[in-house]
Amino acid sequence: MARTGARGLSTDELQAIRDGLAAGRRPRVMFTESAGQIAGQVGQVVTLTDPAESDEWVVVRFGRDELPFSPGDLQMAPKGPVKKAAPPVPEQSRAEPEFVMDKPLPAPPPPPAAPAVAAPSAGTAPAPRKAPGRAAKPKPPPGLTVTLAYTDGEWTIAANQGTKSLAKPYVVKPSEAMKIVQLVDVPGVQEAVEQIVSAERAEAEQQAERLRAELAEIEARLAELRDAG
Repeated sequence: MARTGARGLSTDELQAIRDGLAAGRRPRVMFTESAGQIAGQVGQVVTLTDPAESDEWVVVRFGRDELPFSPGDLQMAPKGPVKKAAPPVPEQSRAEPEFVMDKPLPAPPPPPAAPAVAAPSAGTAPAPRKAPGRAAKPKPPPGLTVTLAYTDGEWTIAANQGTKSLAKPYVVKPSEAMKIVQLVDVPGVQEAVEQIVSAERAEAEQQAERLRAELAEIEARLAELRDAG
């Protein structure tokens, strides 16, 4: 059962949990009354997310689920196993045998009186129902971002899920970049990529012309040297 007036995790307790996670441990916490129907149960902290993104940034493993909670929903679990007190078992008295040979039979008990039924009073509102405890909300998965970029004459592609890098930027061919862009029907994007590829093609053709001209000069010079020899 949850303790009354639980204040939630303090700053020092959160720092102790953070240190425990860094050391490879999973600190045990107990759910407070603000956690709803699971109050009094014990779970294990598996990670701490960014408090700036959500008020529920303490991820707790409870059973087979890993769910986020706010520090006010939790308190440090007591040391040792948590046990619920079992109700005392009434001791049954042993019935002693009794000899009734010379005793008269007991009179039968009177019939039970009919229970009185109270008539409902006019205008009496029914008792309000207790609101059910708050069900734990599943944590949504972080967003996925795929980036195609052109920098310093190279096309690169990268992928991130939240703050985790799934694929570091790696170089792709211009033809592959064109195929990727053609899948995205956004006005202006395909035209911009075509302009970049056309500019690269023109620069490559000019460089090829210069190299061919230089090669022709070198071959002519080599022919002259051979004739001179």
